[in-house]
Amino acid sequence: MKVVFLQEVEGSGHTGDVKNVANGFARNYLLPRKLAAPATDHNIRLAQARADVEAKHQAKLDADASALVEKLVGYSVTLTVKAGPQGRLYGSVTARDIAEALEKPLGQMLEHRQVELEEPIRQVGVFDVPLRLSRNVRASVQVEVLGEGMPPPETAPSGPSPAAGEEGAEPAVAVSEEPGPVAEEPEPVAEEPEAATEEPEATTEEPEATTEEPVAEAAEELAEE
Repeated sequence: MKVVFLQEVEGSGHTGDVKNVANGFARNYLLPRKLAAPATDHNIRLAQARADVEAKHQAKLDADASALVEKLVGYSVTLTVKAGPQGRLYGSVTARDIAEALEKPLGQMLEHRQVELEEPIRQVGVFDVPLRLSRNVRASVQVEVLGEGMPPPETAPSGPSPAAGEEGAEPAVAVSEEPGPVAEEPEPVAEEPEAATEEPEATTEEPEATTEEPVAEAAEELAEE
């Protein structure tokens, strides 16, 4: 079916375009929504007049968007979000957050759909985010995401981490092994009393020797008499 587009249909046609489209697409989608009409002379003139009005309106939108681009030159957005030690955000930075942050420098509020963020930002860092300020004007803005709960870089190594936990466990193992040699030392000490108990045996024998000497001397004296 030959139709003339009364409004822009993305991927199909712009206002005033005359095209042949599938019958089902025209009857089930374009015609019921008044996005297009049969390509009669009257409808074509109507569509072209509408296209002229839209072109003028679009030119104004592009001019305003170009002015916004000039305001963004050298400007960056800084957002602070709560984050963990590894820089992972507890929440996320969305297109709506960036649009709200741009309201002050631009002097107007952008629609979140104009911030072409593929997916929410969930990590600290610096990102270049594309903007679609109008149909024909695009720009980009630098967004820096800082972690509110992150420690300073110089103190980060002292924080708790799996590696730190493992290193702290090593001295406990080394200390627990030291009592081993200490427990073995009393064994030679216990043997010393045995040697000390043997000495009295030698001292007890000495009196026997001393008692025999006087007896022998007495016997010799009697023999001389």
